[in-house]
Amino acid sequence: MLESFIIAFSMYSKLPMPRVEWSQKGMRYSMCFFPLVGCVIGACSVGLFYGLHILNISCFFVAAILTVLPVLLNGGIHMDGFLDTVDARRSYKSKEEKLEILKDPHTGAFAIIYGIVYLLLTFGAFCDVEAGTILMVAMGYGYSRILSGLSVVCFPKAKADGTVAAFADAAQKRVKWILFVELVLCTAGSLCIHPVMGAACILVSGLVFLYYRWMAMEQFGGITGDLAGYFLQMCELFWLLTTVITWRIIHL
Repeated sequence: MLESFIIAFSMYSKLPMPRVEWSQKGMRYSMCFFPLVGCVIGACSVGLFYGLHILNISCFFVAAILTVLPVLLNGGIHMDGFLDTVDARRSYKSKEEKLEILKDPHTGAFAIIYGIVYLLLTFGAFCDVEAGTILMVAMGYGYSRILSGLSVVCFPKAKADGTVAAFADAAQKRVKWILFVELVLCTAGSLCIHPVMGAACILVSGLVFLYYRWMAMEQFGGITGDLAGYFLQMCELFWLLTTVITWRIIHL
């Protein structure tokens, strides 16, 4: 289990970890620890939010820090998948050609455009985050990773090789049940923080998850590591936007 923990944090974060061999045995429970990376990001976000406000830092600077924090902590691995997926989808080519674009190391114009749009929306939403919403925002980092992990172990794969296939092949059957338990706990935690905001975020995340599966099957014939990263980024963004918008509607 310790090996799986180290592999999960080595793969999906930039936090320093001891070196271990990436064996199938070591990878079997990695997906179970993947959401913990989100917990770390969420905890850091909450800590920085309150710490910077105590120092009376401008809300715009706080928003900028919270926007880049996940990228700094995860090394941009999921944003890379988001950008690659956008390029592939906007090519309007065949499934096989789209899969080739995902592997292309070059960055296309659509990736740059949508990357800017994504960061602007995130920054704008964080400018509206308050003490009453930051805990809900933090929950989204774990929730998105639980759903992403479930897609890795449950959804059809577009390719027989690659990172997703490797983690899925190594995963024990009980991994998906552990992820389901984590999903239930995260859902309960979100509803406890705020029933209305929590319900709205969970509903929207579920819709994004269903769209992700449909899009992956329709356009790529299954999921890949890049597509899983694309979903995670979209889930985090929509969770954030839903939190902010729901809070404003409640307090009209």
